[in-house]
Amino acid sequence: MVKKASKPPASKGTFKPTRVSEEFRAFVLEQLAGVDSVLARSMFGGVGLYSAGVFFGILAANTLYLKVDDSNRAQYEAEGMSAFKPYADKPMTMSYYQVPARVLEDTHELTEWVRASVRVAAQTAPRKARAGRGSRGR
Repeated sequence: MVKKASKPPASKGTFKPTRVSEEFRAFVLEQLAGVDSVLARSMFGGVGLYSAGVFFGILAANTLYLKVDDSNRAQYEAEGMSAFKPYADKPMTMSYYQVPARVLEDTHELTEWVRASVRVAAQTAPRKARAGRGSRGR
């Protein structure tokens, strides 16, 4: 009987530190005062940002990242910004890009960038299951 060599289990990777200071969180939320119904929720050491229930941004390691797609990615890349990379030892990135400091400090421009990201996130968000779907007892 020949024993096959087994592959080691795939590593999920090492998360980069994502802790956010209370000062940075408060500053970003103050800058987002012009955006409707912003809610900040702690997640994995960082903070998820929502507008009217739509997940549009991430605060990680005192950096703001916003949701992008083909409609707004070039704006970030033109500023030399890069995608959120949650793992220190893996090339995986997410479709959230770092916001330039000059935009973060300009409330009006930041509001425009966030509104574009909310639109992107709303278009790409999975549709909620219809009522009654997946219910037990059928």
